[in-house]
Amino acid sequence: MAQKKKRAEPAEAQPVKDELIYHIFQRSFYDSNGDKHGDLEGIRQKLDYLQELGVTAILLTPLYDSPYYHNYFANDFKKIDPWYGTIDEYLHLVSDLHSRGMKIYLDMETQYVTEDHVWWTDGVDNLQSKYKDFILYDDAAHSQPTSIIYGLQGLKGYDGTYRKITTVNLNSPAVLEYNYQLFKYWIDPNGDGKFDDGVDGFRLDHMMDHLDDKPALPHLFETFWNPLLGRLRKVNPAISIVAEQANWNSFGEDYLDHGGVDRVFGFQVCNAIRSFDKVKLATAAEATFKLVKDGKQQVIFIENHDMPRFSSGVQGNLDKLKIGAALNLLLGGIPSIYYGQELGMTGATTQLGPTDANDIPNREAFEWYKSNEGKGMATWYKAHGLYKDQINNDKPNDGISLEEERNNPNSLWNFYREMIMLRKLNPVLINGAYKTLENNNDLIYSFERFDGSVKLIVVINLSAHSQDVSITIDGQASKLSLIRSNASPTIYQNTINLNIPPSAVEVWQLE
Repeated sequence: MAQKKKRAEPAEAQPVKDELIYHIFQRSFYDSNGDKHGDLEGIRQKLDYLQELGVTAILLTPLYDSPYYHNYFANDFKKIDPWYGTIDEYLHLVSDLHSRGMKIYLDMETQYVTEDHVWWTDGVDNLQSKYKDFILYDDAAHSQPTSIIYGLQGLKGYDGTYRKITTVNLNSPAVLEYNYQLFKYWIDPNGDGKFDDGVDGFRLDHMMDHLDDKPALPHLFETFWNPLLGRLRKVNPAISIVAEQANWNSFGEDYLDHGGVDRVFGFQVCNAIRSFDKVKLATAAEATFKLVKDGKQQVIFIENHDMPRFSSGVQGNLDKLKIGAALNLLLGGIPSIYYGQELGMTGATTQLGPTDANDIPNREAFEWYKSNEGKGMATWYKAHGLYKDQINNDKPNDGISLEEERNNPNSLWNFYREMIMLRKLNPVLINGAYKTLENNNDLIYSFERFDGSVKLIVVINLSAHSQDVSITIDGQASKLSLIRSNASPTIYQNTINLNIPPSAVEVWQLE
């Protein structure tokens, strides 16, 4: 990564008060040059759209060169995938984001490399290689690079290309130094110490203290991750690190307490939202937000690139999609929206054998147009490979596209905009603490967001039928200001009584 000419500094940006992350699988977002692959310039051209939605930050999946369409498992960490563009186009995107007061986060996974990486090509069968300890081997002669997760020796891509993959030796001081220099470059590409051209943070994919339970790689929080992240914070103390905990059933407390990260993903909240179960929601939220201390944060989401679309889970039910959106955005933490989630895009993991094609349904082209054809449609997966003959989810005239939803006041897209604006107009929904409010109806989920004397109550009917409910609050209240409501609640001492419409999302201020 050669140093580039310094760009002109962007106009002074306004501070981001409400951080709302938009998680982009960039190959599928917007194609700027007609090759059907989403790219960096395509993202830059759609920043107006993201700001119209209310987004303040973007999270990109890996940019580095890889034989795989998702860019995990690198050929070269220092080279941007040519389908995405050039380093100048990347820097142009970063400059434009920062000039708008927006942030950018990069997804990094440097724990594995392919057989085309120089650590492999120069290191295998070469005990004199300067990279001799950069990857792990199963033999003293360095002829057999070790396996990766699940004991895999390699993986077949959706296009039929098979490449071997191995695990990086995170015990090596040289590997630690390499990672420091690599991450530092993305923080400050021109090395001037100003960071206007650098990322605002990283997502660490598949971060583990004991990587894949390999005997050779224990205690990595202590020996690798904390030393790396500590050095990076000396470069830019404002950098933000989010870990994807390898165990999705955890709350991530070990990462927050011992892993040196600032944020983790709220997987338990995600699972609870997808269940539409009041008890699971309250339990997950209470446990998750209890871990928010000492400046740590939870990223709250209902979709990501590794799981079926939320819409497929609810069979496209608009009311349930809106409930999911409200919970994603109003519960607390740092909300993250996966590209196309705001449209209700569908997709569920398929079964095509041992290949990276199985998750393509969750990563299809953003649906810009009613016809699902037109400028910018990033339908790379339809050209060739295992997936091209499968049934695609991006059907024309199905009501799921920006063109169809933008001017429909009842659309999911406009509901997302409403919920995002609700946050911006009520800062307690951004910075306030969370508390479950008890009620007497198993189909009604009620909670409070509070900051000092400011209290907002959110009540959600998880069912498709109107419900009577009594909600218990702390102390006594004299007045409810109805911020978003179709009900007529009454207050008696410490109880709020109402009949709530089907699938309603009610928001009140307690006074």
